[in-house]
Amino acid sequence: MSNGVLVELSGRVATVTMNRPEVHNAFDAALIAELTEALKRAGADPEVRLVVLGASGASFSAGADLNWMRAMAAYSEAENRADALKLAELMRTLAYLPKPTIARVQGSAFGGGVGLIACCDVAFGIESAKFGLTETKLGLVPAVISPYVVAAIGARHARRWFQSGAIFSAATASSMGLLHEVVAIDGLDAAVAREVDAMLKAGPTATLVAKRLVEGIFGRDETAQSKLDEQTAALIARLRVSLEGQEGLTAFLEKRAPNWI
Repeated sequence: MSNGVLVELSGRVATVTMNRPEVHNAFDAALIAELTEALKRAGADPEVRLVVLGASGASFSAGADLNWMRAMAAYSEAENRADALKLAELMRTLAYLPKPTIARVQGSAFGGGVGLIACCDVAFGIESAKFGLTETKLGLVPAVISPYVVAAIGARHARRWFQSGAIFSAATASSMGLLHEVVAIDGLDAAVAREVDAMLKAGPTATLVAKRLVEGIFGRDETAQSKLDEQTAALIARLRVSLEGQEGLTAFLEKRAPNWI
């Protein structure tokens, strides 16, 4: 992989690290492609029993990269849809990976960063981390990540945070189910290590069957998810080229308030 995504194999554990700290691990087309490929490789590697997803620097992920957003504003609806489907593939790959996944959240996460956390089986975050599904502030919605976030926090909480776009704390994230545990920053690695140890003591076939069991109970599988991704990608594409979406993106890039404020 490039320096944008680092992969380290220690024993039976693959640690996949987003490594764009200078832009708070914000998504662009390259990061999405590299992260998707790294996860697919880890999922297919018979030596890997478990995947830890982390990030370098102060933030877990700030969501969309500024230059990526600038490109989005100029894309056609068809181009936006194709772009959104790549992000959808990343989320689907992580959510349905045939190995246990743990999110090591060492900093704040917004937009797609929250989506990555929701896609993981287990998530640990530090006390000072902040979170937000801020897309409505741009005249958009968290469409592609919505199935995973709603599954993690429930419809009632999703209705609040999807609509307001407000920032919430790690304690709130934990109370909703986005994070399983909130720990001090110096206790994060120990918390992850304890979960890794517990997972590795379980039978590898049983862990996968357990994961698929939960998905099946709630009527979720990768095939159905792929069909839903087509719908969410089409939705965000329409919104990005809409008058409100264009105004929101332009206002953000011009560092001014959108015209609905």
